[in-house]
Amino acid sequence: MLKIILQDPRHVRPFNERARDLRVQNKPLWLHQRDVLAAYTNQEVELPFGSELKDINDECLVYRDNLYFDEAYIQTFLRQARRSKKACQAAFFSDDPAFREHALPLSNSYIEGDDIYLIELWYYPAGIEPEAKPLPISLQSTEVGYYHVPTYMALEQGDLVFQVPRISLIAIDSWVHVFIADVVFGLFARGARFEDILKEDVLYKLKILSTAMLEGKQVLECSKLVKIGRNCVIDPHAIIHGPTTIGDNVTINAGVVIENCIIGNNVNISQGCQLMLSVVGDGAFLPFRASLFMTTLMENSMVAQNACLQMCVIGRNTFIGAGTTFTDFNLVSAPLRALDGNKQLVKSNRPVLGGCVGHNCRIGSGMIIFPARTIESDVVLFASQDHRVIEHDVRYEDSAHHKLFISNNHTRLYPRKGERITESW
Repeated sequence: MLKIILQDPRHVRPFNERARDLRVQNKPLWLHQRDVLAAYTNQEVELPFGSELKDINDECLVYRDNLYFDEAYIQTFLRQARRSKKACQAAFFSDDPAFREHALPLSNSYIEGDDIYLIELWYYPAGIEPEAKPLPISLQSTEVGYYHVPTYMALEQGDLVFQVPRISLIAIDSWVHVFIADVVFGLFARGARFEDILKEDVLYKLKILSTAMLEGKQVLECSKLVKIGRNCVIDPHAIIHGPTTIGDNVTINAGVVIENCIIGNNVNISQGCQLMLSVVGDGAFLPFRASLFMTTLMENSMVAQNACLQMCVIGRNTFIGAGTTFTDFNLVSAPLRALDGNKQLVKSNRPVLGGCVGHNCRIGSGMIIFPARTIESDVVLFASQDHRVIEHDVRYEDSAHHKLFISNNHTRLYPRKGERITESW
């Protein structure tokens, strides 16, 4: 089958980069799409934005390159589309809990119809056709608690929940969607599917129990649930609970606690670090007592000692200084706002949400970042009277290195779309 990729030229703030180049589940989005579709397609055509589809008479799959989807969704979509023997366009039910709560807010990639929302993913059985019938597919969501707010801290108290899908599809229009794709539609969804298998497949449950007994480990620590790559050095005093995936050439030292995470290749995690429901990119470094909770750390970034990141997204080649804290809960009863697909601040539909740092940033020690704030790519911040508590979004023009006499020692690598790098270095 032929796949036709429609380019999306929009940049996602604060990364100043197209969605296809951002990491999701520790892979560039374009590579994740290719791997998921490898079993279904054998030819590829990529069309620049604004190009028209040529005359094609073969079976094909057409999609916008800012879409994150997993294998379970593609398998379901293609099975139902092929069964219909008609051209189909993917759609969501408007009352689908996972779509309504997590995918629709902050997005501008969906087209509203009668009780459905269309998305730019099509299947054509015998070439491109002028019309395709909507094919809405339920994400099969389940409610999962993740956060407890004490009654004395907010008007809306109690357990907060995610609507976790068992099959995943979401358009990446905002940095918040990277968080949703990695954590809610990624790690939480993987956990939900694992629990379903345990309930339905008695033989699989017995295999896990027998493996744990043979290895002398707790069930969640056995090799059936913790996948470890080659050439890894893991201290026996580290605690790793599955489902967790660890890449090649990883070092994990004593006192580390990891629960339901994806750890990339060539990662170094030092003593006492705490990682829960997080995605750590290739080449990342976490010195002692760094903490990640439901956080994405892209490739070659570093989170220094005693730093705490909750529900955050950190870009590539970025440094987070020691003791820096990203808060995620609004102490006053005001809705958290975040940048949407049009780069406007709107309600995020999230009662708790951390911050986002772009690529190639340097964030100094002891900083405090308020919930849902963003720091644009190529920014340098160090503790000062102006920059100690980050209350507003930080743009490149606000970077502290502009005030230094040696400001030309930090190269700008990610200008905004349409801008040119004018610095001489």
